[in-house]
Amino acid sequence: MKKDLLRDKSFSFALRIVKLSQYLQKNHKEHILSKQILRSGTSIGALIREAQYAQSTADFLHKLTIALKEANETEYWLLILNESNYINEKMYNSIAPEIDELLKLLISSTKKIKESI
Repeated sequence: MKKDLLRDKSFSFALRIVKLSQYLQKNHKEHILSKQILRSGTSIGALIREAQYAQSTADFLHKLTIALKEANETEYWLLILNESNYINEKMYNSIAPEIDELLKLLISSTKKIKESI
């Protein structure tokens, strides 16, 4: 069940990141940060989907660990965008809980897998 939750939440988050990237490019003519957050924010879900067909438990854990790293990087870019005023507090407060939840789910999942090995 947690795998489906991770898959669904990461997909929804990726859609928000795509829209955020489009907003940054259209309204702020910002291309560097928008591409960084687009890359890291959408790769979370891609890695989770890839993990579904992992060749082994070690491969599954490896892919989820990389997804965790990408989520952490995405949180960093969101902080940069907020602090540099590319996005306002309302926008940041709208998306920040989603990345926090993904981080918590990925941390919990990777810990459980490590304990079972």
